[in-house]
Amino acid sequence: MKFTMLPEPWDHTVTEVEAEGHQFVRDLDQAEFLIFTGGPDDYPELPENIRWVQFTFAGIDAIRASGKLLPDGPRYSNASGTYGKPVAESSLALLLAVLHQHKTVTLAKSFDCRDEVLETTDWLHGGKTVALIGAGGIAKEMIPMLRPFNTKIIAVNNSGRTIEGADETYPMDQAAEVFAEADIFVVLLPLTGQTHHFFDAELFSRMKPGAVIINAGRGGLINTDDLVVALKSGQLGGAGLDVTDPEPLPDGHPSGRCRMW
Repeated sequence: MKFTMLPEPWDHTVTEVEAEGHQFVRDLDQAEFLIFTGGPDDYPELPENIRWVQFTFAGIDAIRASGKLLPDGPRYSNASGTYGKPVAESSLALLLAVLHQHKTVTLAKSFDCRDEVLETTDWLHGGKTVALIGAGGIAKEMIPMLRPFNTKIIAVNNSGRTIEGADETYPMDQAAEVFAEADIFVVLLPLTGQTHHFFDAELFSRMKPGAVIINAGRGGLINTDDLVVALKSGQLGGAGLDVTDPEPLPDGHPSGRCRMW
C-alpha cells in the first residue's frame, strides 16, 4: 500500500514501514493510508483515497474534540500500548523526583534550602504502598520497576481482574479502602465522562495525610484547583504531573508555589 506521513515524515518510521512492503509517497492524494504525527491544527482535510489513519500517539482527545474525525471518514487507530515501558519509566522517575525534592533543590540553586529538603525528603524504599489506578499496560510495565524498592503494590482496574505482580487487585467500584491505605497513587486512567475530575477535594480528603500523586494519564483526571489546595494544606505531600489541566499551566499559576512538579 502507498502511505504518507504528515505534518513531517519521520525518516526512521518511513524506513520501518517501507521494510514491511509499503511505498512512501509525499502526495496525500496518492496515498492509501496516512501516518499522522501532529495536532488538531495540522490535521488535513482527507481525500477519498485515504482509507485509514494511524495516529502516532496514544491520546487523540484533542483531535476528536476538534470535530475533524468524521463519522463517515476513514478508519483510524491510535498508538495505545506502544508507550507502556517508557511511560512507566518516566512515571517512576517523576515519583522519585517528587520524593527527593528535586524541584526545591533546582529552584533554590544554593544550599539555602538544605533544612527544608532534609525535612521533606522521603524515600520509596522501605515499605511504601503504591496504588496503580487504572492498571493496564503501563501499570504492568511499572510493577517490575517498583519491586526492587520493596513496595506493596495495589492495582485498581475496572474489572478487578488480577494483575500479575500486584499484591492486591481491586475493581474501581470497590477501591474505597485503597485511597485511605496507599502512600502513593499513580494515575493511569483514560479520560471519560466518568473519570473527568475523578481526583477532587473529596477524594483527596480520604487519602492519608502526606500522600503523593503522580498523573501519567490525562490532565483532566485531576481537578487542578482542588489539587493546589490539598498541596498547600499539607493533605497531599507532593504531586508529579506528566499532564495537566489546563495544559500547559499558565504563567503565574499557583502550582509554582506548592509541591507540584
